[in-house]
Amino acid sequence: MCGIVGYIGKRQAAPIVIEGLKRLEYRGYDSAGIALLNGKLEIYKRAGKVAELEQSLPKDLMGTIGIGHTRWATHGVPNDINAHPHISTNGDIAIIHNGIIENYAAIRTELLRKGHTFRGQTDTEVLVHLIEEIWAEAHCDFETAVRLALKEVVGTYGVCVISSREPDKLIAARNGSPLLFGVGDGEYFLGSDASPIVQHTRKVIYLSDGEMVIITRDGYTVKTIENIEMPKEIDELTFSIAEIEKGGFEHFMLKEIFEQPEAILNSMRGRLLVGEGGVRLGGISQHLERLRASKRIIIVACGTSWHAGLVGEYLIEELARIPVEVEYASEFRYRNPIINHDDVVIAISQSGETADTLAAVREAKARGALVMGICNVVGSSIARETDCGIYTHAGPEIGVASTKAFTAQVTVLTLLALALGRRRTLSDAEAKALVDELCAIPDKAREILKLNDDIKRLAETFKDARNFLYLGRGVNFPVALEGALKLKEISYIHAEGYPAAEMKHGPIALIDENMPVVFIATKDGSYHKIVSNIEEVRSRKGRVIAIATEGDDEISSLAEFVIRIPNAVDMLLPLLTAIPLQLLAYHIAVMRGCNVDQPRNLAKSVTVE
Repeated sequence: MCGIVGYIGKRQAAPIVIEGLKRLEYRGYDSAGIALLNGKLEIYKRAGKVAELEQSLPKDLMGTIGIGHTRWATHGVPNDINAHPHISTNGDIAIIHNGIIENYAAIRTELLRKGHTFRGQTDTEVLVHLIEEIWAEAHCDFETAVRLALKEVVGTYGVCVISSREPDKLIAARNGSPLLFGVGDGEYFLGSDASPIVQHTRKVIYLSDGEMVIITRDGYTVKTIENIEMPKEIDELTFSIAEIEKGGFEHFMLKEIFEQPEAILNSMRGRLLVGEGGVRLGGISQHLERLRASKRIIIVACGTSWHAGLVGEYLIEELARIPVEVEYASEFRYRNPIINHDDVVIAISQSGETADTLAAVREAKARGALVMGICNVVGSSIARETDCGIYTHAGPEIGVASTKAFTAQVTVLTLLALALGRRRTLSDAEAKALVDELCAIPDKAREILKLNDDIKRLAETFKDARNFLYLGRGVNFPVALEGALKLKEISYIHAEGYPAAEMKHGPIALIDENMPVVFIATKDGSYHKIVSNIEEVRSRKGRVIAIATEGDDEISSLAEFVIRIPNAVDMLLPLLTAIPLQLLAYHIAVMRGCNVDQPRNLAKSVTVE
């Protein structure tokens, strides 16, 4: 989950690397560091945010090769010593690393026996010492030492290595952790993702697992760690620098909440056949018949994407009548799952790099299932390793707490359910009506965003609450889970989501006059059951906040606070009900003084297990 950035060219590297680290900070912000080559290696690192590192740097930094790292700690506490880059015993090799070296303890023991001294507790430090040892023992060059060291490690890595002994070379490699490099005019840029690269060049090359790149100012060579040269195509980045700026908003999270109408529209753009009531999904067109004929669909995902998958379960079963199971990707491959050749596995991930989800993809493919991906990042590992897939086109999401990714994923799952339904049980009239309703969703989302100030005032009332309960029924139950997740991950208030009917099977014991209870109480098929659940909470003095449908006057006499949203058909409601819950969590967190874009202990792309 750490962020890696590198530069080699004619310009001074330090400003480029520091700016790149700022753009990658959503991947980890426990500590940060930079290494520059200017005749010798200069290393600067410290615990804390990139801004703290930047303030501590000398003003006259020189060097046209540099690497930088922003950390999400796994091995070793976040402090100055454990911050990356790590250096060899002789101080002439520096490394930055994203991932986990699983056999680091055994390697460390052997290196200690050979006289190496370690400064910190990280697994990464072992790798730089191993490179140093091999370079000395094998009497080889820098590239070979790195390659042979990587062959000895077990685990995941995205690494970048430089050395003062070969001062015009930058070497990077990946295995399970994302890495790409940008090709400029006589200069090259390295990043864990495209955000630190796009302002300099749109031409990028994505490294695959088991590949390394050797870059000089004169060019680059991509090889496997088995020393086989690999021809690589140059891809073109499709987003702009403006998309990863705050654009006048106080936080990325708020910006991304307000981008949802456009993200939903972009996820549908060119895919809806309005006059016909159909859907065109080019990324899965060659596999639609197998999808249609599947006996079972298994959705694998983590976190917010798992909640989107739960919504997808309701949608696909309702519209296409195909059984769906939703699995935590982190559990999927460890329980010997039963997968048949007529099953379809759908992997959902915003980044397309989520380690657990990627592992589930590989497990499903090995067992013969058709594997489909739903992700946001073009060229990501899941996009490349699945048999087919659909991009969400939500645009870059920088805030760690996912918002527009959720609604974009639900939009794509709706399109998929509609496409499958048209080939199975859905009538022309039903399909056309649903397409018309979908077309209206972006404007309805814009109407909800106009309630921002009202929701901010509501947040003032509950910012000091210690617990929240979120309740919903049917397709809105996953939204209740997502609302609770948003609140706890950015405000640090304990919150739980439940199916409303399950409240009386345990959670009702928690309700008293201090417990805010958020009901998703829209006018859908389960409305009257939700009303009964509200009465149960009221009778126990719970404080009721209701997400209700415009024109519903009955709810005003039941709930202490009401947020009204436009009406929509039942199965599309999650695209609307999620938005006020995101805003509520955002404003409560801001009022509590929390860093909503970089909540403690979290990182955006979970690329380690």
